Amino acid sequence: MAQENPQWGVPRIQSELALLGYDIAESTVAKYVKYCPKPPSQMWRTFLENHLGDIAAIDFLVVPIVRFRLLYCFVVLRHKQRRVIHFNVTAHPTARWTGQQIVKAFPYDEAPRFLIRDHDGIYGGDFRQRVQHMGVDEVVIAYRSPWQSPYVERLIGSLRRECLDHMIVLNEAHLIRILTAYFEYYNQSRTHLSLGRNAPIPRTVEPPSQGRIIAIPQVGGLHHRYTRAA
Repeated sequence: MAQENPQWGVPRIQSELALLGYDIAESTVAKYVKYCPKPPSQMWRTFLENHLGDIAAIDFLVVPIVRFRLLYCFVVLRHKQRRVIHFNVTAHPTARWTGQQIVKAFPYDEAPRFLIRDHDGIYGGDFRQRVQHMGVDEVVIAYRSPWQSPYVERLIGSLRRECLDHMIVLNEAHLIRILTAYFEYYNQSRTHLSLGRNAPIPRTVEPPSQGRIIAIPQVGGLHHRYTRAA
């Protein structure tokens, strides 16, 4: 009985035996029933993998400009294909502005089931109300635990290492142009190990029979896309 029902405890087994006509003490049942530990709770990584197609993550990054002012870049990433679906830049972020960005990121019926974010105070009442009306469940990570939102954190790290660390940003319009070029490269050209060494928008394999290889500069020449000349 214990082997067939590993989740049953001693009292429940004793109750079943009593209903079958066996008047046995609980201590006697415990003597012969081996303790089976409960299966471990689902790991956070398992949650992310099981709901890959239903999750988006958001975050802000701060970018200093040449006049020592700070600009705030808001990014939205879909987990399934690691695709950046929306970004915007502002010098004065507010909860209302951030809520408007969420609406722009998920038009029509494209909203995910879960939205992962941190405890940033910018996600105030206006933002939470917008998200709730869209039918999205907010998943707030623990304090000082960026590893709980690994995909968007990796995106921001890549953006800094591969782009922003090599440029001097002049103003808001300049930063938008830079990010537009980088995210175009990120979505359409940059390969990811987790995507089978392909891009978020998959690239087709080009065999040698299609011609010689040419390099197309991207992100101001910081990166290149390699393709075959038709």
